[in-house]
Amino acid sequence: MSQIKQCQVLVVGAGPGGYVAAIRAGQLGLKTIIVEGERAGGTCLIRGCIPSKALIHAATRFEHLAQHSSDDLNDHMGIRLTEKPKINLSQTIEWKESIVNKLNSGVEGLLKKAKVELIKGWANFSDAKTCTVKLSGSDETISIKAEHVILANGSSATELPILPFSDNVISSTEALNLQSIPKSLVIVGAGYIGLELGIAFAKFGSQVTFVEGQDRILPLYDKEMTRPIEQWLKKHNIEIIYKAKATGVEDKGFMPRLAYENAAGEKQTITAEKVLVTVGRRPNTKGWGLENMCVDMSGPFVKVDNQCRTAMKNVWAIGDLVGEPMLAHKASAQGEMVAEIIAGHKRAFEPVAIPAVCFTEPEIVGVGLTPDEAKAEGYEVKVGKFPFAAIGKALAMQAGNDGGFVRITACAKTQLILGIHAVGAHVAELSNQFALALEMRATVTDLVQTIHVHPTLGEATMEAAMATFGQAIHS
Repeated sequence: MSQIKQCQVLVVGAGPGGYVAAIRAGQLGLKTIIVEGERAGGTCLIRGCIPSKALIHAATRFEHLAQHSSDDLNDHMGIRLTEKPKINLSQTIEWKESIVNKLNSGVEGLLKKAKVELIKGWANFSDAKTCTVKLSGSDETISIKAEHVILANGSSATELPILPFSDNVISSTEALNLQSIPKSLVIVGAGYIGLELGIAFAKFGSQVTFVEGQDRILPLYDKEMTRPIEQWLKKHNIEIIYKAKATGVEDKGFMPRLAYENAAGEKQTITAEKVLVTVGRRPNTKGWGLENMCVDMSGPFVKVDNQCRTAMKNVWAIGDLVGEPMLAHKASAQGEMVAEIIAGHKRAFEPVAIPAVCFTEPEIVGVGLTPDEAKAEGYEVKVGKFPFAAIGKALAMQAGNDGGFVRITACAKTQLILGIHAVGAHVAELSNQFALALEMRATVTDLVQTIHVHPTLGEATMEAAMATFGQAIHS
């Protein structure tokens, strides 16, 4: 007979949405249990955001060292290596895993500090408030009854029937654990996951080719924003086959062969050491009893309102399970909000904008409306743009020669900032300032009159604001 536990709040999934919800619920004095089938931290910490950024950082360091060892290098910093650097990817992966392990332990420590009980196992619901958990590494089960259930089950890489995963046809999860650099890599999909990993492996020395179904990369961003990334790809001889449809793969022997149709409808093939499939992610709705919970669906996602309530009373859903944008920081914000609502606080999920960042080369960030989107919504628009090439800190970091800039979209009548977008080295670090400006309903004048530290990359934000008046100082 299985053990029976009762709690006020049961959280399913210890990713960035689930563990934040559980910690906040614990802080608010709610008896909370969180169930996780794998390791605390979820996709973002264990096999997504954090490990990919570690790999991207290592790849960038390696590329910089390789540049300083070139015989024909004309580098004004005066740094020169006497021999070319070498990469041992298995050791890089060990280093990456040490970061993951540290953060995993940190999350478990935070849960414990908040008096949240962590149960490691797979939950299966028999009704909306009751689940049975098969404990990891054991035949033992635990039954849990809860007053409130927060579903934070996350998402998984989409597997195409025509491109089944194997040793040579892989998802981002396997790509982040490769033990050697593939000499050649074909990536199906030139969205943010594919581009981030493709650029990293290109820096390590792989010959990378993208097969993309649309006529452009990163459709979330307009073409002005993606142009510096396209220029980097071209400079590094990375081919993108646009308007191409993958039709299958022959995975026999060492080198898989990807079949596709090009824009003209012609059948083509391309051979590579690995085929990486990055065509998106799907919510984890199967295999844990969702069908027994009487919640409504919106396409493949669980339907929720602006407080993340489902159709079933006291059952909540957050993060990737409830739809786009499938971003860790959205999930965390929703998790914190739901815990506070359960505790009696008045909250709703009504952000003005959710920042989206792509850690490509160079990085790209968008918050709010683009100029075209603002015009489509009826705004008379003013746009200010300022290049990092005119920012001293960027030049000192050798980060001002990548075509990067900050662009501000504002309402011409009220000066209200409608959107801020940027592309360039390290611009991800500016995204929080951008989001704050929109959330606080800042005007262009607010940014102009905020004294920005010199020398920093953030000065480009102030100058872009001034540029909307035609008054940028340093251009």
